[in-house]
Amino acid sequence: MCAFFDPPEPRRVAPGEYPAWDQALALLNRDLAVTLPRLEPLQLLALPPYDADEPEYVHVALANGEWHGNHLAPHSQDSPASALASVADAAQETVVERLWQAWPLCPEHDLGMHPREDAEGRLSWWCAGGSRRGSAHVHAAVGALDASGT
Repeated sequence: MCAFFDPPEPRRVAPGEYPAWDQALALLNRDLAVTLPRLEPLQLLALPPYDADEPEYVHVALANGEWHGNHLAPHSQDSPASALASVADAAQETVVERLWQAWPLCPEHDLGMHPREDAEGRLSWWCAGGSRRGSAHVHAAVGALDASGT
């Protein structure tokens, strides 16, 4: 528990502490390694709660410990699909806001893609396309950008 004026110290989450988020982050780190190979893998960081009755706040952060955006919702660990969607949103927000660049980019349209459920129910990277550049499409499943030849 922390006082309002006493900023909490983040800690790196140990492997296995949050298995559903660990698995989701491993998929996101595969896409990161293919699309931004100069970056080190993303990590989970935890902050203690302000109130003892609350769970700690877990964020997706760059290797240097910087993150942006809201913490992962604790209930998102309830299913692999929910964990992947939550971690994908958080990872994308951290990368985009901390590096000031769209991520990941569609190789066909050079536009930022967003996580969205595809027709088979998998979380995939979706590109809006553009009226002059082509139509909207699913590019690849989250975690499979390397398999798509990107």
